[in-house]
Amino acid sequence: MIPVLAALAVFAAAGVAALAAGRRPALALWIGSAGAVLGAALGLAGVLPVLLGAAGSEWSSPWSVPLGSFRLRLDPLASFFLAALYAIAIPASVYGVGYLGHHRGGRSLAAFVSFFNLLLASLSLVFAASDGVLFLVAWEIMTVATFALVTFDDEQAEVRSAGYTFLVASHLGTAFLFALFVLLGRSAGGFDFARFEALRGAAPVPLLLFLLGLVGFGTKAGLFPLHVWLPEAHPAAPSHVSAVLSAVMIKTGVYGLLRLLGFLPPAGVGVGVLLGVAGLASALLGITLALGQADIKRALAYSSVENVGIVLLGIGLGVVGSATGMPAVATLGYCGALFHVWSHAVMKGLAFMGAGALASATRTRDLERMGGLLARLPLSGSLFLVGAAALSALPPLSGFASEWLVYLGLLEAAQSAPGAGSLLGFLAVAVLALVGTLAAVSFTRLCGIALLGVPRSPEAASAREPSALLWGPLAALAAGSLALGVFPAAALRLVAPVAGEMGGAPAGAAVEAATRLARPLSGTAIVLLLAGGIAAFTARRVRSAREVRPSETWGCGFGHPSARMEYTASSYAQFLLSGLVPRALQPRVRLKPPRGVFPGASSLGTEAQDPARTRLFDPLFRGLGERMSRLRRFQAGRLNLQLLYTLVTLVALGVALALRARFG
Repeated sequence: MIPVLAALAVFAAAGVAALAAGRRPALALWIGSAGAVLGAALGLAGVLPVLLGAAGSEWSSPWSVPLGSFRLRLDPLASFFLAALYAIAIPASVYGVGYLGHHRGGRSLAAFVSFFNLLLASLSLVFAASDGVLFLVAWEIMTVATFALVTFDDEQAEVRSAGYTFLVASHLGTAFLFALFVLLGRSAGGFDFARFEALRGAAPVPLLLFLLGLVGFGTKAGLFPLHVWLPEAHPAAPSHVSAVLSAVMIKTGVYGLLRLLGFLPPAGVGVGVLLGVAGLASALLGITLALGQADIKRALAYSSVENVGIVLLGIGLGVVGSATGMPAVATLGYCGALFHVWSHAVMKGLAFMGAGALASATRTRDLERMGGLLARLPLSGSLFLVGAAALSALPPLSGFASEWLVYLGLLEAAQSAPGAGSLLGFLAVAVLALVGTLAAVSFTRLCGIALLGVPRSPEAASAREPSALLWGPLAALAAGSLALGVFPAAALRLVAPVAGEMGGAPAGAAVEAATRLARPLSGTAIVLLLAGGIAAFTARRVRSAREVRPSETWGCGFGHPSARMEYTASSYAQFLLSGLVPRALQPRVRLKPPRGVFPGASSLGTEAQDPARTRLFDPLFRGLGERMSRLRRFQAGRLNLQLLYTLVTLVALGVALALRARFG
């Protein structure tokens, strides 16, 4: 526990020191970033021993918060998520120094760096808190720090709108969590997590508690349709902040659900099926919406919705396996879900920071204004390509290894379950395969439009490779994704004890089962790497023996092909979006066709739409706003009427309390 406390202290000290150096932006940036790296390294050194089998620890302070206490606990579940936080914080902090360099002199970076360290500290507290009140306080600090980071470029209207959307969605989700913890505290007689865990042996807890947690934590996790803040906030934030938000912050919702499952009596099959269906629907709808996005970071944000759905599918599978007495299914489900948490953290951190390097070089996030970047940014472009391949679940990278465990769990459940359960399992396998296909199309679209072809703007044509402060962290994350894919057994030795604890299986048995399943993955990955290396070596030898000259590709008879003759981002996915996707998920088309003998200007444009926002939340909040506006006449009345309203309200409350005291 001491290294984690030291990490919290370093985060806080670095944030304060950065504020003190506010008159020198470069110094503030370096101080804050160095403190973040040091704090994360200390924290990582503290949590890895717990994952390797060391005993957990607790720590409490004599200082008390109202109704609660400052109590921390480092158990395997908390250590697992803290490891993801600290592992991503180090490359993200280094990347931030290079990424924010162009802001030096334009504005003070002291407040930004301070809020970044505050975000890391609050995330640490969320994962380590062992008291409900402290957990909610840390949760709220995390929300405020995220809002400040998302609205860093607040001179842009879209950034302010994104921050407002995030703040409203977050506090609506927090309202459900307040209700959840109040009911848990009332049932347990206190807010200490140890009291909550005692409920597992009590009478069945109402399903209401689980549903409150699913909405509250699902909002933070970006579960469809509660995800509407996510594609707004992630593109607006600086790219290394987007990486931390997607890799770690949305996982606080996953952590909250897993912790809640540990508080309540063992969940039944219905809860597992609900989680699995919600996760599968979120994965399918999230990756479908990613296909229509022209903003590269917005497309990656919808991919996060997809991957959170896969994690939730694995958790639901684990719950079903535990409830039906199928330990193999439970182990595979929880191992796949938790392994995918780490896997997604690494590959989405790589993808967001890689997209930031491309956007920084071209000064745009619009895919239609990129093109030809692989030739101009070979390092950054190649590393972004690795992240896209991992997110497409291609071997030998981490995305394939973690999703393969979920597939195995679904197949095992389909073979073992009777009747309708078997059919449901095979149907889930088919839908997950469809999700993988759409992910492959989505990321070939991103890479093909952004990296290949010819530049579609002067900025893309003049793009240059960024400094090592940007591509260095990308290389580290790419190596991490490759290591998780080639040696999944090593990672599963750390994951399996947590999965066994969630599924009620002995840690040793869970580790043995997970390691046995991972061996074929390692063999396959090594064979693929050797085959790829041999092919690359052979191609290099063949090219070295002959003259290689650049030439134009075939252009349908045109002597000088231009960017106007290439696929656009919208046309690449048109065959899917127009023919296979429901109309509610299709982009809105704005067409002005040529007319007359001598036609004038014509145009064609597409605008992606999110049905959860356009058909659910926007009409809902618009209607609420219109109804609430009718109450303004009561607010704008005379003073004597205001006093009368207050008096009537107090009298009514007094009468209600008197009647309750009289008649019980």
